[in-house]
Amino acid sequence: MKKIIFFIILSLFLIGCTSETPEKEMMDKNDMMEEAEMVEKSEMMEKAIEEKTEEEPKTTDWKNTVLKDVLIEEEFKISDFKGKPILLESFAVWCPKCKQQQDIIKDLHEDVGDSVISISINTDPNEDENKVIGHAEKYRYDWYFVVSPVKVTEALIDEFGISVVNAPGAPVVLICPDQSAKLLGRGVKSVEKLKEEIEDC
Repeated sequence: MKKIIFFIILSLFLIGCTSETPEKEMMDKNDMMEEAEMVEKSEMMEKAIEEKTEEEPKTTDWKNTVLKDVLIEEEFKISDFKGKPILLESFAVWCPKCKQQQDIIKDLHEDVGDSVISISINTDPNEDENKVIGHAEKYRYDWYFVVSPVKVTEALIDEFGISVVNAPGAPVVLICPDQSAKLLGRGVKSVEKLKEEIEDC
């Protein structure tokens, strides 16, 4: 996190030292302010997760933990889908990169239908079911949407590291048909990239 803050400060300094047009400078400053706001929200989210995870015992069995799809109020476990590839997307409603990734997941399902299971799991402890439902309905997303239980968030962090809940990184965990799992690379993944990763399962 210190590296990100250092990068933002350095970028602001460099922008201040260049002789760009006022319009360009204003656009760059707005971008930097937006980036700084996302970093601040990520830090708040990480702090809230750390505080909540101290309250509950650790568990690593996240694939067999009962989750609730907030859109249809039905319970399921990730292990219920053994035999199919699963995209587990960690997100926060406030995160524009997550929205970009979800739009791509929507496009993916237009190609592959139900042959791939998608689960969007909200790992921001400051957001609740109503926010998640409103978000999914607003953008007409119709796959599984879950508010992550603290023990599941903690287990995901234990297995994949803190980047799995860093919303601006557009984190996606690919769970193969045999239930092995890996965190895909940072940043928004294209339909082609997701298909390629799924085929490699």
